Amino acid sequence: MSTNTAIKITLTDVMYTVLGILFCGFALKSFLVPNAFFDGGVTGISLLIHELYHFNIAYVIILCNLPFIIMGAFQVNKSFAIKTSLAIIGLALCLLYLPYPEKITSDKLLVSIFGGVFMGIGIGLAIRGGCALDGIEVLALYTGKRISFTISEIILGINIVIFLIAAVKLGLPTALYSILTYYTASRTINFVIEGLEEYTGVTIISGQNELIKEMLVKQLGRGITIYKGERGFLKESYDISHPVDIVFTVVTRLELRRLKDMVHEIDPKAFIFTSIIKEAAGGVLKRRARH
Repeated sequence: MSTNTAIKITLTDVMYTVLGILFCGFALKSFLVPNAFFDGGVTGISLLIHELYHFNIAYVIILCNLPFIIMGAFQVNKSFAIKTSLAIIGLALCLLYLPYPEKITSDKLLVSIFGGVFMGIGIGLAIRGGCALDGIEVLALYTGKRISFTISEIILGINIVIFLIAAVKLGLPTALYSILTYYTASRTINFVIEGLEEYTGVTIISGQNELIKEMLVKQLGRGITIYKGERGFLKESYDISHPVDIVFTVVTRLELRRLKDMVHEIDPKAFIFTSIIKEAAGGVLKRRARH
């Protein structure tokens, strides 16, 4: 990697991380903390401790994330741990010294939705910058290697415990609104990380594969991969099969409808199935319209 490219990547990561810190600070200081609302993960644990024992939220966030930063150094890498520790310290400094509006609204529905949106934007941007403002993923990664549950199931279990404690200590309505905050934040994180142009893998099996390949490459400008297979094996003619090229390509979900229409125009009997791709890079992919 050239020096200029490395500098550009580093500056981009720093920009994402700084913006993520500012958004998270805004969500905490102006929405969640003044209204005694919670989120999931380590942030939720920090907010719960702050509300129950009235410790300063800035210091609580650092202390709660510290074990997960250390864990991240072993489970991910030391660079990730250093970036994450700096980001969390930056978030704490923002909470201590930046003059955020103290309380924008007391409407519980607005707080739960927009607090979650701004928190999700912040965490998502930090992840794009190569660090984490919430260490729950690291814990799930560590635990998932030792028990049979998936990472998602582990995170869900931890969050259930957090919201149950909130319900007992602070009342069921607060816990329910906080669940809405967590859901909004998690959906926003997915949008920030994956973007509007989430990629979709498309597999096409057709007797008109030559025309379909030409259409994908020349009309849609997509790269394709060909698998050699056989089609046939019907119930009434199981012994009859024919060689076929199985076509695989990657499109954005905005282009998926157009692709299906064009394929079915060539071959109405074509078999198409799709799969969600969380991230794609290289090959013949159109440049994303946004980060």
